[in-house]
Amino acid sequence: MTTPISQTGPIFEAKSYEFQAYRDCPNWIGGEWVPAQSGKTVVVDNPRNGQTIGHVADSDKGDVDAAVASAKAAFPAWRATPMKERVQILFRLKAIMEANIDELSWLLSHENGKLFGESKAEVEKGIECIEMGIACSNMGAGEQMDVSRGVNCKVTHEPLGVIACIAPFNFPTMVPLWMLPQALVAGNTVVIKPSEKVPYGSYKLAWMLKAAGLPDGVFNMVNGAKATVEAIADHPDIKAIGFVGSTKVAHLVYQRGAATGKKVLALGGAKNHLVLVPDADFELATSNIPASAFGCAGQRCMAASVLLAVGTDAEIDPFVARIAEIAAGVRLGEEMGPVIDQAAIARIERYLADAESRGAKIIVDGRGKSVPGGGNWIGTTVIDRVTPDMPAGCEEIFGPVLSIIRVKTLDEAIAIENANEYGNAAAIFTSNGGVAQYAIDRFEAGMCGVNIGVPVPREPFAFGGWNKSKFGDGDLTGFDGFRFFTRPRKVTAKWAKQADQTWMG
Repeated sequence: MTTPISQTGPIFEAKSYEFQAYRDCPNWIGGEWVPAQSGKTVVVDNPRNGQTIGHVADSDKGDVDAAVASAKAAFPAWRATPMKERVQILFRLKAIMEANIDELSWLLSHENGKLFGESKAEVEKGIECIEMGIACSNMGAGEQMDVSRGVNCKVTHEPLGVIACIAPFNFPTMVPLWMLPQALVAGNTVVIKPSEKVPYGSYKLAWMLKAAGLPDGVFNMVNGAKATVEAIADHPDIKAIGFVGSTKVAHLVYQRGAATGKKVLALGGAKNHLVLVPDADFELATSNIPASAFGCAGQRCMAASVLLAVGTDAEIDPFVARIAEIAAGVRLGEEMGPVIDQAAIARIERYLADAESRGAKIIVDGRGKSVPGGGNWIGTTVIDRVTPDMPAGCEEIFGPVLSIIRVKTLDEAIAIENANEYGNAAAIFTSNGGVAQYAIDRFEAGMCGVNIGVPVPREPFAFGGWNKSKFGDGDLTGFDGFRFFTRPRKVTAKWAKQADQTWMG
């Protein structure tokens, strides 16, 4: 039976990009909506037009304390709930999301700026993550063996207690659902802190989980910025933190949380490389490369921001010309949304000006582009003749910018990829299987692709990079995420003396 939409919270009425105000977003603690104790709020703007959707609570340590106390009180009963019953909540959550997918997608589009299609794809991916969480109830069972005559060993996955999830602005619905299903199925209670720029994805999750029958206190949401994150990292009753955001903040959260004895897995930024060799399929490469660079306005950690073009100018130029043609033809507002805020525009433009000053050539320039009605707009940008030492060639820009570095050999391209401090993703475009495997074996990246511009693993495969793209062990999604939010208990049992007993028995 589908839960009526009226039970999933106040309806967001928008059915187009035309501005629609919503409502304020307080904290969700113990099954109730409560303001920040300080009374402070932060404005939430629609990036497409700069108008205010609502205000979000700006929390501090006291609010985090209250949320953790609520989660801690709910933990014993939730832990005692059989896993098969916990999973039923997720089955119902999945049905609720599917029934209300258009509303959720329009709300995500308005708070984040994504195109409706991109937003809907994100919600669908979030639903897939719920399905993975449901599967964990079966994947975590059956780890037992008779290791000797009359002696049995088994492993159980025990919940940690109160865990925290800290999510970024670029995927308001999907990233919380990378972590939440596994954490809940495992028997933990949760405190989530969404980005203060995009709180409504988690706001709706709170309503939908309530409608799905989740007991009060099992899921709590505390909104805010730096002070909220620091309070989460410092809180002695939070046993684990899953984080997704910039590398700078990921490293700080990892250090601060680990210093208090927490398990911390913090996913950071990226500078992903696509290697293009001359034998690549022309249409496949030239359609996938700009889609990777400019999808979601380049605001995703798996976006390809550097093209390492291998060969002579004569071999490279046709590819570059076609990529530039496609980039220049992207229609703002219809085929690409805005960036998150004006600060993002200023940051991107600084990188472009710096690249120009160092001798790079901007062959498609997105500066000064806009859409009627205001908003945070910058067009697609392609920079040719970038060198690896330029900031545009080695630092994360996080916008719709593709930097092209020309190299003579595949080994030179691989060396540039491996020299970068990040290690999220790398891909190669080629028609030769041997060339592809040669590159994949040498890339210093946790997620690799062949003729795929955005090599994101799909469930049940886990998401996670290497080097400064990740701090901590394991991956955050898939069954790795279930293991992260649990601790193994090994039980060795014997019920009768054996006639041929050895020292092992």
